[in-house]
Amino acid sequence: MPILHLQMHPGRTDDQKRAFAREATKAAVETLACPPESLEILITEIAKDYWAVGGKLKSEA
Repeated sequence: MPILHLQMHPGRTDDQKRAFAREATKAAVETLACPPESLEILITEIAKDYWAVGGKLKSEA
């Protein structure tokens, strides 16, 4: 069972997340030769206060 885990900042709409899930499923099914029912996609939204790059919080950039 493939599991895709997407981490991103909040702000995308439910429609955007649905579209991502649909298109990512198509790509994974084609590439990994698995049935769509076996694929799980986890979308985790992480606030910029909890994400750092280069030693700085993204909320400070």
